[in-house]
Amino acid sequence: MEDCIFCKIASGEIKSDIIYEDDKMIFFNDLNPTAPIHFLAVPKKHIRSLNELEKEDLNLIGEILFKIKEYAEKEGFAENGYRVVNNCGEDGLQSIKHIHFHVLAGKKLAWPAG
Repeated sequence: MEDCIFCKIASGEIKSDIIYEDDKMIFFNDLNPTAPIHFLAVPKKHIRSLNELEKEDLNLIGEILFKIKEYAEKEGFAENGYRVVNNCGEDGLQSIKHIHFHVLAGKKLAWPAG
């Protein structure tokens, strides 16, 4: 999508603090972190939201979640725990219309969220 900020980050058109990248996904630190560790896990394929997932996207989303787990283990925050958040739609406060997952860690997170 031409005006999607995450597509521009994935293509290298916009610079970001990238912490992981492969041919299917990109992880980068959030510009406004709400935890000591706060990054976004984003598929390179443009999918507007969880509501627009197609059956063909199941493997991609599964691979992203598995890579989050591997990254958490590698970086040493898996054992203490972390949160993976997907905001969907207006009431879910999805601000960028490209599916993405916030990964938060590095402190005891509060609940309930929202």
